[in-house]
Amino acid sequence: MSRLKDLYNDQIKDAMVKKFGYKNPMEVPKLDKIVINMAIGEAKENSKILDVAMKELETIAGQKAVLTRAKNSIANFKIREGMPLGCKVTLRGDRMYEFLDRLVNLSLPRVRDFRGVSADSFDGRGNYALGIKEQIIFPEIEYDKIDKVRGMDVIIVTTAKTDEEARELLTQFNMPFKK
Repeated sequence: MSRLKDLYNDQIKDAMVKKFGYKNPMEVPKLDKIVINMAIGEAKENSKILDVAMKELETIAGQKAVLTRAKNSIANFKIREGMPLGCKVTLRGDRMYEFLDRLVNLSLPRVRDFRGVSADSFDGRGNYALGIKEQIIFPEIEYDKIDKVRGMDVIIVTTAKTDEEARELLTQFNMPFKK
């Protein structure tokens, strides 16, 4: 079992019950999944770029990436329906906890001029979205082998009903929010 999962079961559950006064142990918010999304705008001209991005995302997540396609045609952007535009990975279970551990303790501190992540990026339903500007902050990516710096979105989905509960849960997982 992963380190963060043990931390959740041993300490975080009790702290959340103490703070919010849950009656039922199933009420305590937990991590549901983490979705990592990489949208590549240049993929409409060159599909090889998408293959490289998928390989990098698979290296970061430790799981196979899925191609994402355009839902609608947009003439101004020269996009047709069904055209591949990016890739994503959905992490659950132990892989999700391992990724969150690496994100919080290894990758985010490697960001230049890092002062913490925004505490305002909750969606109102207890989910947190985080934008990463460059994939080279992850230790799995070799700096010499990348062709271009790409960004990605990391969405942390929780079972919390409110943003306050989700913020407390992520704070317990040592998420470095700005003061």
